[in-house]
Amino acid sequence: MPFEPLDQYLQRKKKLAEVKALGEDPYPHKFEQTSTPAQIVAAHSQSDAASLESQRVNLRTAGRLLTLRLHGKAGFAHIQGDGARLQIYVKLDAVGERTFHLFQLLDMGDIIGISGHLFRTKTNELTVWVDALKLLSKALLPLPEKWHGLADVELRHRQRYVDLIVNSRVRETFLRRAEILRGLRAFFDARAYIEVETPMMQTIAGGAAARPFITHHNTFDLDLYLRIAPELYLKRLLVGGLDRVYEINRNFRNEGVSSEHNPEFTMLEFYQAYSDYRDLMALTEELFAELAQKICGTTQITFGEQRVDFGRWQRLSMREAITQHWPGDAGPAPSAAELASPGGPRAIAARYNQWLQKEAVRSSAAPSGPLLDVSSMSDGEATGLLFEAVAESKLIQPTLLYDFPTDISPLAKCRPDDPSVVERFEVFVAGMELGNAFSELNDPEEQERRFREQVARGGEEVPREVDLDYIRALSHGMPPAAGMGIGIDRLTMLFTDSHSIREVILFPLLRPQPDANQ
Repeated sequence: MPFEPLDQYLQRKKKLAEVKALGEDPYPHKFEQTSTPAQIVAAHSQSDAASLESQRVNLRTAGRLLTLRLHGKAGFAHIQGDGARLQIYVKLDAVGERTFHLFQLLDMGDIIGISGHLFRTKTNELTVWVDALKLLSKALLPLPEKWHGLADVELRHRQRYVDLIVNSRVRETFLRRAEILRGLRAFFDARAYIEVETPMMQTIAGGAAARPFITHHNTFDLDLYLRIAPELYLKRLLVGGLDRVYEINRNFRNEGVSSEHNPEFTMLEFYQAYSDYRDLMALTEELFAELAQKICGTTQITFGEQRVDFGRWQRLSMREAITQHWPGDAGPAPSAAELASPGGPRAIAARYNQWLQKEAVRSSAAPSGPLLDVSSMSDGEATGLLFEAVAESKLIQPTLLYDFPTDISPLAKCRPDDPSVVERFEVFVAGMELGNAFSELNDPEEQERRFREQVARGGEEVPREVDLDYIRALSHGMPPAAGMGIGIDRLTMLFTDSHSIREVILFPLLRPQPDANQ
């Protein structure tokens, strides 16, 4: 196998042959531990030398070799297991010639099992006096030079297995991600929700506006879509009488990548019958505050240079957000009434574009943002684009942004007093959208009309056909309900102060390298 660095690979292969010549199996089937290095450190970090000597703590443990210092007929090493480092001491007189020879053949990165007892060295370091040692897995490739510093970001993402070994912060990130998932399940289980699973391969790509991935079922000779959202199946369960459901699901969207986007991502979606979007607003504030307290020990967390407080929320309509965050030197801020008037959003977008162009001329540079092309858009679509350009990045503190244009919300109920907007809200924190929720549309005729209107508009990010089975389900009667989706990856970014989605996905999708062996 042509691995790099080739010289070290060949040297380790030679040592592997020597280990076998000793009669040792370099890849045995198992090793019985009494405790992990992390458990040993946790249990005995406060034990002094005298107590360790009097108690004689015997143990069997295992881990990866991180340091090795040979001194004639003895040597010190550090092993790492379960996220903790533990020093070991190996002496020829204690283990015998054959085992000591094996010890001399070890390399950094090898996984070993040991037995012995605890003591403290003259420098007071907790250490295992080894009486037996066994090689459990020979590492044919070395850890990165200066094992504690794998710095190449792309290499870290490509070789996450090495990243996890040498970067303790990465390990902590994914332990926290697991804790977040446990916290979410506990929250909803305590409120009588049931966890369900829905299809990941679907005949119609529905439930969101996104370009799908396409696969093929050979036996049925049928093209299928990898799901872009589980929404329509979860709402079928409401029809069936499961009044509170949630799913932690993998979704797939054939879109670009960015610091906040990955084509394969994880979401929590939940639905609650006999509720509306205002019920979910209160539930969302409770969920995030409880999760922050449970995960971080406080409702206040740090993300970059920002201090975010989940104990304090603001609520803004989309029109209010545009008005409130209108650039101060772009002329008078538009009013909510202007944004609600026919043609108003497109006229306001034109004013915004003029300001961007003037700024570019004044500074002799490119515009500070893209010009908004709303010429072929409806008022609702233009309002959504204005919000993204003007206000989205300004929503640092936890914000519930509500009352979205009907044109960009085909699955939500209209407000009874204003059919141009729907009962929908999104969660914004640190300028990121973390969740999307609405009062679910349960009128089958209105839903079919909106679906057909959406399909007629066309485009790569809308379904190519109406999901008639979903309309059939609604025709059996779905109770009034509210539902929400929360991005787990972005939530993890927030709770780990990570500023790229790749940092919180174990194996993010990357462009293949020219040499597949690298």
